[in-house]
Amino acid sequence: MFTEDDLSAARAAGVLSESDYQRLGAFLLGRAQREQEQQPQGQERLTAAAEPARFDVIHLLWYAGALVIIAAMAVFINEAFNALGGPGLALVAVCYAAFFVFLGDHLWRRKDLKIPGGLAITIAVAMTPMAIWGLQESFGLWSEEATGSHAYGDFVPLINGNWLFMELGAVAATLLALRFFPFAFLTMIAAVALWFMSMDLGALLTHGRYDEYELRREVSLWFGLALIGVAWFVDVKWRPAGDFAFWLHLAAAAAFWGGLTFRASSGEWLALTYCLINVALVFFAVFVRRRVYAVFGALGVSIYLGHLAYDVFDHVVLFSFALSALGLAIIGLGIALHRKIGAIDGWIDANAPPALQQLRPEA
Repeated sequence: MFTEDDLSAARAAGVLSESDYQRLGAFLLGRAQREQEQQPQGQERLTAAAEPARFDVIHLLWYAGALVIIAAMAVFINEAFNALGGPGLALVAVCYAAFFVFLGDHLWRRKDLKIPGGLAITIAVAMTPMAIWGLQESFGLWSEEATGSHAYGDFVPLINGNWLFMELGAVAATLLALRFFPFAFLTMIAAVALWFMSMDLGALLTHGRYDEYELRREVSLWFGLALIGVAWFVDVKWRPAGDFAFWLHLAAAAAFWGGLTFRASSGEWLALTYCLINVALVFFAVFVRRRVYAVFGALGVSIYLGHLAYDVFDHVVLFSFALSALGLAIIGLGIALHRKIGAIDGWIDANAPPALQQLRPEA
């Protein structure tokens, strides 16, 4: 593809005359405009969503502002805000959502402001749990099977079966928003809501018979594993249209690894199994091209090595030296992989069975 700078350089070098340069520029501009007019609306959306990501101070300010607003309406809830009651909070949520949908739609239509537009839509979607809570509180729609406080300020920190409709609404609102605004950050709302939902559903079904901490880690483990499959599927199906699976992978890895790491275990065989699972996460990261699994896998291996140092070989002087040598070997392996990762990717693509290749997301 030739840029305007290339054409200018050709003109300066005498390859193109001034008249040829003007005619060629007008022709290319006209063709680009015709192609844009003929492009289907859906394809235009996918093209916009698939533009390469860039992150700088301006983007940091956009995301930080959006997260502050979301946190103000979902996390940092004080007693005065709770005192607005069901109708008051429902009205606040609807007004916020309407304003940010209007703002987001306006910004989304400008190519250079799609990110703040998408963030505005994300804020609107994040108002869904508050709106549903307000309706539940107004009409007394609380489950008798669920126990504990159902104040809106307890939505994030506490497990409660009464939150299920709020979480279902957040997922539904995310899917609806993605239909019209394919913005990858929206999937984080759904990922968090699904994780909360898994714990709240478990609490509702067990009627609070299990310890809350034990329930959190067990459900986190299995739900994280299921969410890895969902994120993987999204990657394989829609990666060319945009990185919509990033936040799903992050939430899935955190849920699975957290449940696995804080799970009660006894015996060295179980500890070794934990280490091997984390090693498998590193290799899985290479296959699905997602570094987040390598990060969590490396943390898990480090935890296992710490267990060996403090619990198994506490009185062995040479263990620290051997562990240092192992650390150097791991660094060397990382350097070698960094140099050969392209060749490794090519080898996997060339030698993996066709069925396995179909399960590997595109680069």
